[in-house]
Amino acid sequence: MRTGSEPRTARSALRARLWLSVWGLVWAIFGTAAFALAGRPGWAVACGVLWLVVTVDLAMILRHLRQGPHYQPGPDIPPYRPPEHRDP
Repeated sequence: MRTGSEPRTARSALRARLWLSVWGLVWAIFGTAAFALAGRPGWAVACGVLWLVVTVDLAMILRHLRQGPHYQPGPDIPPYRPPEHRDP
């Protein structure tokens, strides 16, 4: 059921994001280590920054998963209703 407010109330597939973040974390760790051992400090720092970003994203995903159906609804949870009245 569409409500017309999907851009603001869209829900992401958190389990898919979880596994993609884990995949990205593994590659960021590997890239940081490989570039550091190869003597490429610029690329090692870039992979290290990516490692940090992926870790923060992973923490947020896990937090949302633990909050339950508000962030990870099942098929029996209806979509959010758009606000009936907007304040100026």
